[in-house]
Amino acid sequence: MYTLRAFAWVLIALFVSGCHKKDKLLKENKNPNIVFILVDDLGYHDLSVTGSTFYETPNIDKLATEGVMFSNGYAASRVCSPSRASIMTGKFTARHGITDWIGAKAGTDWRKRNRHDKMLPANYVMQLPKEDITLAEAFKAQGYKTFFAGKWHLGDKGSYPEDHGFDINKGGFHRGGPAGGFFGPFNNPMLKDEKAGENLTMRLANETADFIGKHKDSTFFAFLSFYAVHAPLQTTQDKWAKYRDKADSIGISESGYKMERVLPVRQVQDNPVYGGLVETMDDAVGVVLKALKDNGVDKNTIVVFTSDNGGVASGDHYATSNLPLRGGKGYQWEGGIKEPFFIKVPWLNTIKSSELPVVSTDLYPTLLDLANLPLIENQHKDGISLKPVLEGKAFSNSRPLFWHYPHYGNQGGEPSSIIQKEGWKLIHYWEDGREELFKLPSSEQDNENVISQNTSKAKALSDELMQWLKEVNAVYPTKDKEFNLEKRKQYLQNMINKKLPNLEIQREAMLSPDFKPNKDWWGSQVTID
Repeated sequence: MYTLRAFAWVLIALFVSGCHKKDKLLKENKNPNIVFILVDDLGYHDLSVTGSTFYETPNIDKLATEGVMFSNGYAASRVCSPSRASIMTGKFTARHGITDWIGAKAGTDWRKRNRHDKMLPANYVMQLPKEDITLAEAFKAQGYKTFFAGKWHLGDKGSYPEDHGFDINKGGFHRGGPAGGFFGPFNNPMLKDEKAGENLTMRLANETADFIGKHKDSTFFAFLSFYAVHAPLQTTQDKWAKYRDKADSIGISESGYKMERVLPVRQVQDNPVYGGLVETMDDAVGVVLKALKDNGVDKNTIVVFTSDNGGVASGDHYATSNLPLRGGKGYQWEGGIKEPFFIKVPWLNTIKSSELPVVSTDLYPTLLDLANLPLIENQHKDGISLKPVLEGKAFSNSRPLFWHYPHYGNQGGEPSSIIQKEGWKLIHYWEDGREELFKLPSSEQDNENVISQNTSKAKALSDELMQWLKEVNAVYPTKDKEFNLEKRKQYLQNMINKKLPNLEIQREAMLSPDFKPNKDWWGSQVTID
C-alpha cells in the first residue's frame, strides 16, 4: 500500500512539475523578445544555405536551419529605402509613397545623370511618414525597450530612428551607405568612433550584443540593420587572400560579365573582396546570436533575418551574381526582389521550410502576432501574419503581391510595376506599356516570357494591377520631351565598348595574387572608369 501511495505521489509531483514547466514556458513566450537582422543588398544566393558555393556563412546557415526558411521570400522593393519603409509600416511602396531610395534624382533632375532615358522618374516621399505607426512604435507602446543599430536611410534630421519609436539609435541617419567606409573613423554623427581601423559591421553587432546584455531582464525589440554588404566593397587582406585562393581552386572563369538590356551584369560569384565583406557580416551575426545564448534569452527571442533588395550584380560595384535568378538590385526581375527570408521562433518546431510567397510587409503583423500583441489592421494593410504558417497550419496562396517602381534603377532596371499571384508574375513597363508574363518557378530566371500563350491570364492580372495602383493613388513617370534617341544609342554603345571591358580588367586585377589596392587595405575596391 505504501509503495502504491508513494508511486501515486511521484506521479502527481511529476504532473505538477510538468504543468509548472509548461506554465513557465507559456509565460516566457507571452511577451518574447525580438531581434530583427536586416542586411543591405544581400542577394538570395549570397549564403551557403541558399546555394552559394563561394561565400561562407556558417552562423546564418545555422540560424536558417534552426528556424523556418521561406524559399519564396521577397523584399517589398528592388531598392533600399522603399523596402525599409515597407518593413517599418507594413505597407507596399505605392501606398506609403517612398518609391525610390531617398536621395535619388527625380523629374527633370534625372537628366543630370546623362543616361538619356525615355522618361522622367516620378517624384516620391522623402521621409518616413509621421502618421504611420512604425513597427518599433507598436512594440514600444506595449512596454518593449527598442533599439536600432546601423543603416536607417528613411529621412534626415527629424526623421531618424529615435523619431519613429526607437529608444536607442546607434549609427542610423540619413545616409544610405557607410560614410567613412567599413573601417573607422566612421564619419557617422550617430556612432562615436572608438579606435582607428575598427570594423563597422562588428561594431554594430557588439552594440547590439551590449544592448541585449543590459536588457536581458526586460522585454526588448532590437533592430540590427547592417550597412554591409552595400558598397564600398572593403575587407581585410587576410579575407581577400582566403577568397582569392578559393576562386583560384574552383577555377577562375575566363569572363565574369555579360550585357543586360542597359548595363553589364555579373555572371559569377568570385569577387574575393565581397566574399570577405559577406563573411564579416556572418561573423557579426554570430556575435549577436552568441549574446542571446550567453544572456539566457535565446529560448525566448524571435529572430528574423532578411535583406532589403537583391544582390548588386550591376552598377554599385557589380559585387555578386544572383544566377539562376535574373538581374539583381534595381531590376524588376527575381534577382532584384527575391531574398533570404528566415524566421526563428524557438518554441515552434513544426516546419522547417515553406514555399508560400511571402513579402517583407508580412513581418509587421507576424511579429505582433507571435508576441501575442494586438494587430493594427489599419496600419499593416499589405501584410499578413505568418504565425499560422509557422505553426504548420494550411494556408491559402491566393493573395496578390504588388511592386511599384516608377523610376530607373542605378543598376539598369526599368520603370515598371509587378503583380504576382498564384504562381504567375506580370510586369508592366511604363516606357511603352509592354508587358511580360512569367510562370514561377519554371521561368524563375525571367527569360521565358509566356504572355503570347496566356493572353487571358495576362489581361486579368494587368487589370488587377492597374485597379490596385488606382486605389492606392500611385505616382507614375512621365515622358521626357527632351529625349534624344541618338544620345541614348551612344550611351548604350559606351556600356558595351568601354564599361564591359573595364569591368573585366577590374575583376582580373582583384583576382591577381599581387592585388594591392592601397597600403591599409580598407578601401579595397578598385574602380576603373
